[in-house]
Amino acid sequence: MKIPDIDPGLLPGDEERALLRDSLRGWLQQHWPATGAVKRSADSAAATVLWSGLVQQGLGALGSDPVEGGLREALVAMEELGRAAAPAPLAGALLANLLLGRLGAQLELLAPLHQGEMRLAVALDGTLQIDGSQAGGTLSPVDGAAHATQLLALLPQGLALVDLRAGGAQVEPARALGLEGAAGWCQLRLHNAPARSVPLAPKAAAAARPLLRLLLLARAHGAARRAFELAVDYAKERRQFGQPIGRFQAVQHKLANGLIALEGVRLTLHHAAAAFDLGQPDWRYHAAAAPAFGAQALRQVALETHHAFGAIGYAEEHEAPRHFRRAHLDTLVLGGAIEARRELAAWLLDDDTATLPEYDLGAAGNALRREVRDWLQTHWTGERKAAFDRQPFHEREFDAAFARDIGRTGWIGLAWPHEFGGQARSPREQLAFIEVMERAEAPRIGAAVQANALIMHGTPEQRARYLPEMLRGEAMHGMGYSEPDAGSDLASLRTRAVRDGDQWVINGQKIWTTTWWGKYMFLAARTDADPEQYRKAPHAGISMFIVPMDTPGISVKPATTMYDGSFANIFYDDVRIPAENIVGPVNGGWKVLTDALANERGTVGGGIVLKVAHAFDLLCRDVRAEPALRRDPLVRERIGTLAADIEVGRQLMLHCAELAESGTTPPALGAISKVFSGELMERFGETALDILGPRAALSQGAPGALRNGRYEQNLRHSLMWVISIGTNEIQRSLIAQRGLGLPR
Repeated sequence: MKIPDIDPGLLPGDEERALLRDSLRGWLQQHWPATGAVKRSADSAAATVLWSGLVQQGLGALGSDPVEGGLREALVAMEELGRAAAPAPLAGALLANLLLGRLGAQLELLAPLHQGEMRLAVALDGTLQIDGSQAGGTLSPVDGAAHATQLLALLPQGLALVDLRAGGAQVEPARALGLEGAAGWCQLRLHNAPARSVPLAPKAAAAARPLLRLLLLARAHGAARRAFELAVDYAKERRQFGQPIGRFQAVQHKLANGLIALEGVRLTLHHAAAAFDLGQPDWRYHAAAAPAFGAQALRQVALETHHAFGAIGYAEEHEAPRHFRRAHLDTLVLGGAIEARRELAAWLLDDDTATLPEYDLGAAGNALRREVRDWLQTHWTGERKAAFDRQPFHEREFDAAFARDIGRTGWIGLAWPHEFGGQARSPREQLAFIEVMERAEAPRIGAAVQANALIMHGTPEQRARYLPEMLRGEAMHGMGYSEPDAGSDLASLRTRAVRDGDQWVINGQKIWTTTWWGKYMFLAARTDADPEQYRKAPHAGISMFIVPMDTPGISVKPATTMYDGSFANIFYDDVRIPAENIVGPVNGGWKVLTDALANERGTVGGGIVLKVAHAFDLLCRDVRAEPALRRDPLVRERIGTLAADIEVGRQLMLHCAELAESGTTPPALGAISKVFSGELMERFGETALDILGPRAALSQGAPGALRNGRYEQNLRHSLMWVISIGTNEIQRSLIAQRGLGLPR
């Protein structure tokens, strides 16, 4: 569908949308307060006044002129109506404006709407017959018909406008989810009602259902989020067993899951709207991804919200029941998640060349993506890559020659500041680089955590010594953190470092250490063993060190991991290193460690989802190669579900990058991205086995193994990602406490 060209710089921005949200929320709180929303919904006069007020706010014309507001602004308005449980017939108005104004250039039909004289209900299902200038049939459900003057109905080649005031229309509230007229649903019977057909261009007509589905999903999202916020507040106040229920881990993790789902819905919704507003050719794909994920996610959030409320949420005078109904009813219509998943599967499986849509990462990001892709075509193809792929997986963790080659490009220091030899590239450029490297199946490079620690806390001498060899790809650093009694509770570590003249003497044990084969170990050790100090602040007596791995006294016992990689149990027995090898101040290592990890935790989710995205494209190719699988409706449904989940993961990734460009990614958002993407990787692995069967379980080297054993190895590797860089359980607690403000 060709959307009229317009300079993106003329369109409203985030600031204007925030002003719209704040203004509309304040107006609704004053004129449609939550305490009386249910009773007032049945009052036709009150509903008419509500609509008149919204028209005065400019909402009656919203969507007809993109400079004044497009689909993104329309979704903001629908979300606010969902929060307020306001029955205004805005969905029909916005759809008419988008189809007849922006796409159809039939503005003359919209004048009564913009002036507040027309209130448009919209048909969500049923059969409408148009005979000349008259309409008949039974339509149910219809949104907003109780207080409407006209009906907007979708036709195969356009729209129908039916006059509900001139006789021939019988409106009855529909009893849904136990309530008459729940969420504004009505049944409409038409007999010789005055009507007119409004033809649309074929592609514009095809846009009607996706647009309406997004509008309703936005309203459901507003309702579900409002109820969720109330539940979070309740969890902070409601006390049981002598403490707020929000302190219980089960409640915290339940609410953390709700926030993850709501953020996924919010981001995919508004990405689809941005794609439409900017005229991107793949907007229909994103318009399907949002409800394919969001319809089920919002209903689950609505259920979990009531779990948190307990019995108080049962009462009809409470807000929660109305939002529960809205979240369910608005996500069931127009085919719901099932139809949306079918559309995604058709996009990916019916075209032999289809791949996941490529994101616009800005001019610099897109240019770097092309540059890296071209470089890899020269340096990582043909026999060189084939020989690497033939190696056992544990030997493919690192390729020293490749690291030195890419070290000549400077890309190992992609994110480093210029003064340390880096390129100071933006987070979106960094995503472009990771994406291309994943798609090329290139070996890992660099030591991002250790480089960050040195850049932020290293001495000039340390930076001059260690950073250049990192940048050239000549040195890898491992991370010596975990111990037998210090995993997620890293502050409990017991490895000791004692100052002895101009040296530190290290004794202790580290386990599960990856990159044990590197040149250096970035080691956490306790430098203050005062029992009283440890009791007050366990993390206060920790320091960070760079330990050359060829230092006498180090014993390494490697082990093969479940995913065919390796880690090691490492013993440090009177290991002596120079005093200048401490990074940061003595006893100040916790800040060095957490600062260095914070940056990676903001991007680790993006790295995981890009691995999944590449593997998913390969899965789609393998499904397309098997006609029976390609046609199987259950396989197509699973493909559609995964595609939607991947969009959520990619949107979380992109949102983290955008926030990092404007400052710092909040820890809770990095945790949301990591949790969702890590568990998506597990789901992908299981789904690939379900779809492809036993062949996908064959490992590298086995006759008939698919993709060199990639699918089953991916499943085994996924287990690491829900544990590494902070287990998902710990991340959920972080989300609850820092993202939702629940008590520790």
